[in-house]
Amino acid sequence: MIYPEAYASLERVRWDMGKDIPWDSFRPDLLTEEQAVTIKMNAITEWAALPATEMFLRDFRDDSDFSAFMSVWFYEEQKHALVMMEYLRRFRPDLVPTEEELHAVRFEFDVAPAMETLMLHFCGEIRLTQWYRCAGQWHTEPVIKHIYGLLSGDEARHGGIYFRYMQRAIENLGDTARLAFAKVGVLMTSSGRSSQALHPTNLHVNAAMFPNDTVQSHLPDPAWLEHWLDNQIRFDKGWEVKVVNTILTKLSNLFGRNFETTRDLNRFRKELGQGAPATA
Repeated sequence: MIYPEAYASLERVRWDMGKDIPWDSFRPDLLTEEQAVTIKMNAITEWAALPATEMFLRDFRDDSDFSAFMSVWFYEEQKHALVMMEYLRRFRPDLVPTEEELHAVRFEFDVAPAMETLMLHFCGEIRLTQWYRCAGQWHTEPVIKHIYGLLSGDEARHGGIYFRYMQRAIENLGDTARLAFAKVGVLMTSSGRSSQALHPTNLHVNAAMFPNDTVQSHLPDPAWLEHWLDNQIRFDKGWEVKVVNTILTKLSNLFGRNFETTRDLNRFRKELGQGAPATA
């Protein structure tokens, strides 16, 4: 089982919201109105770990090991929402999300293939790691800068544990898992051809609710994410390259092949689809 070791590794580096946040260092003159609003939107987005966890527990019903890991993942992701809400409670109480605003992002996700979902969230953790690093550089108030650093570290560790479950999936399912991971990997590294941010909270997940079936569409400002990325934290091509290169490097290690570009990965995906040998 992966869960016991994963739990222990996360427990060793877990930060305490009371002890590890320098609340007394808050500088009100360095927090702008637009920055404060983005913290609210990020808090609500993190709250969407709730419906994601419900989805995982449903679709991974046959995998008790991974489902047990969800207890830690869910705890830490909800803690991300909570620490940003605590920041607002202390310093901008007028912007604390309401219970109604939080509940709005809790809706049912359609059933999807488990391996594709696993890969999608692995890539989402990699992307969120870089989003939060970029956001930490954009913010000017020291306490929230520190918080974004903690969150980024958590997301990177979550991605590492998802990767371990992907390794186990290949051991158990072989090319079925490889094909699922390669297919989603091609999508997640093709950001240059997409008009939207390629993250689970920005993808359509409920056909009956389309087009209002993304987490972002249920935020108080559905257009917030794109504006945050493009015009505020300025998550530009240089940052995007870090995301793509990390995914390609991780998949190179996972598959025993060298993927320098999305085209290389897509070629591998086609080999798998044709039943060609999948490993080096």
